[in-house]
Amino acid sequence: MTMERVLAEVRGFDGVLELAPEAGSEHPEISWGDHFFYYAPDGVVPTNRQPYATIVTKDYPDDVESRLDDPGRWRLNIHVGAQAMAALTGGATTGYDAEDVFLPHPLYGDYGWVCVVNPGPATLDRALAALRDAHAGDRRRVERRQATSGETA
Repeated sequence: MTMERVLAEVRGFDGVLELAPEAGSEHPEISWGDHFFYYAPDGVVPTNRQPYATIVTKDYPDDVESRLDDPGRWRLNIHVGAQAMAALTGGATTGYDAEDVFLPHPLYGDYGWVCVVNPGPATLDRALAALRDAHAGDRRRVERRQATSGETA
């Protein structure tokens, strides 16, 4: 139920674009079943920037510490910036397979990304707030780029 709650929340954001590759799509097979979120009110997947949040449902070859191949496990990843990451993680030192705990992302923590495996009572409300902030931040960056370059989202 929690993944559905996260998806429902993000899908309600103004201008959100959710990329959710499915089996048989043109997207790489490794991405099937995952979710990637952008501010893109034109509905076009950006080619010049990364998503501001993702939901990953399986291990990737270089990212196995969260044990996402185990049944019922998934991970929410959010770009929050260094300051918010420090506040959310509080210097957590547990392993990346811990559930319902904010941790620096195992690969992108140095770039201000946090992650939480199976968000629950300890993290869900803060994760939803962080998602709102990440969406707003992506929107500001897009609008700033548009204002300076004349491009569209």
